[in-house]
Amino acid sequence: MGESNTSADEDLLLKEFFAEVSEVERDNEVVRILSCFKLNPFEFLKLSFDSSTEDVKKQYRKLSLMVHPDKCKHLQAKEAFGALAKAQQQLLDQQERDYILSQVTAAKEELRAKRKKQLKKETASKLKLLVDQGKSEQEYEQSEEFQQELKLKVRELLTEQEWRRRKMSMRISEEEGRLKKDEEEQKEMWKRKREHEEQWEGTREQRVSSWRDFMKSGKKSKKGELRPPKLKTEDPSKSYVQRPIKRG
Repeated sequence: MGESNTSADEDLLLKEFFAEVSEVERDNEVVRILSCFKLNPFEFLKLSFDSSTEDVKKQYRKLSLMVHPDKCKHLQAKEAFGALAKAQQQLLDQQERDYILSQVTAAKEELRAKRKKQLKKETASKLKLLVDQGKSEQEYEQSEEFQQELKLKVRELLTEQEWRRRKMSMRISEEEGRLKKDEEEQKEMWKRKREHEEQWEGTREQRVSSWRDFMKSGKKSKKGELRPPKLKTEDPSKSYVQRPIKRG
């Protein structure tokens, strides 16, 4: 019952808030959303990297109402509204969220290593001054300076990963295209071979018949065909016809 009352109170507060939001503020929010870094859904929703899923849902509801095409007259309000919906979907998807947070962790490690290297160059007095001013490591990471550096570093890492993903996707696509081409060529080769075999088998009877006719014509002479005369010789050892010899 208490949760229901809390939700109703939040809805009322939202309605009152948006009743006071001017058209200029709505337009500015559309421009902000569309200028966000495309690969970081946290930026679209104006959330820190440690935001919970509940924070994601609440912030999405607030911002989506602000740029809803029915409420905002900006020409790109629909596009901004869709970008917010996609950002929420990514952050509620555990796999997508884990991937982005892994890049955040990597970015933090790089920034910590960079800061450690810088501090080694500082003198002991300067380091003491930093600590005295509340610039310890833990507090520094909560500072606006660090958060801005982290935001830029996350952009850099996400861009690198996306570029690698696209290159890998392109290589996979090229390999799939090559395999498909080889498969089609192989199918065409087998098709031609099968057609040749079918054609050869189809003329088998004709070839057999022609061979039989040839064999018959080779053994027996055709009717009415003239044959050469046999040779007659006086001397059986001679293979030519001996002409008669004229005497006296």
